[in-house]
Amino acid sequence: MGLTFNAILDGYGIDPRQVRLLRHQNGAVKGRTLYSLWRDDHPSFIAYQNIQSSQNRSRLTSPYWAAFIVTPAQSNMFVGLYEIERIGECPEGMIDPFRLHDVTGLDLYRSTLVGISEPDIGRIFIDWGPGTRTWAQKAADQPKPILEITRTFREEEFPGYTRFIANLSTIEALPSSWLTTLGAAKGIYLLTCPRTKEQYVGSAYGEEGFLGRWLTYVRDGNGGNVVLKSRDKSDYQVSILEVCGSAASMEEIIATEGLWKAKLQTREMGLNGN
Repeated sequence: MGLTFNAILDGYGIDPRQVRLLRHQNGAVKGRTLYSLWRDDHPSFIAYQNIQSSQNRSRLTSPYWAAFIVTPAQSNMFVGLYEIERIGECPEGMIDPFRLHDVTGLDLYRSTLVGISEPDIGRIFIDWGPGTRTWAQKAADQPKPILEITRTFREEEFPGYTRFIANLSTIEALPSSWLTTLGAAKGIYLLTCPRTKEQYVGSAYGEEGFLGRWLTYVRDGNGGNVVLKSRDKSDYQVSILEVCGSAASMEEIIATEGLWKAKLQTREMGLNGN
């Protein structure tokens, strides 16, 4: 095995046996993701991290937390090593700054950034491994391989149209360069419902490209589609099937959309009504 995150902890002078690894999923609430909260409102991210259910107390009992966050490109990025102290319960009426619900009575921690780790924030990316549901793990038992160490923090590069996958709820919180890229291209996309597993093929041919079309779903949940209107609102996963050239006409893009509907049989076994 090559370089692991435990070697980084050793370099800080911190025994990995004293560290819990925390992996924050990049979920979304009202157009914000945990990644965008960390990026744009760091104090609120720390406040969110400091609120924990008492059911998690045993898995979080440790002098230090090493926190990672899942980025828009699904990487596991280091966001700091914190010295931890449980200080009691959340006071009455306290609101979770991310999920925006009352957290009265939940465990409340105080976290202090370990200064030596600050230069590495946003620069270290690890392989968390297959156990992604286990979001809190003992560092000593899980020597996470390091995949990359960048010179400085930077927003991740757009992964490419055909590699792009996201949930509609996270679209508005993507890096600005990604939004520009998505707004500049037209073509065919796929929506997948996480509940029913049904698929919908659509096309983006307006001036604002994929981004403009997807934002209509964000606003009303159905983008004007008759079949989607008949379903409960869902946080669809969105991906790009094909990018059409800038010279392609609306008619050509719609024809290509029809071909993808035939390939994936989304008229017969999906959410396409025509």
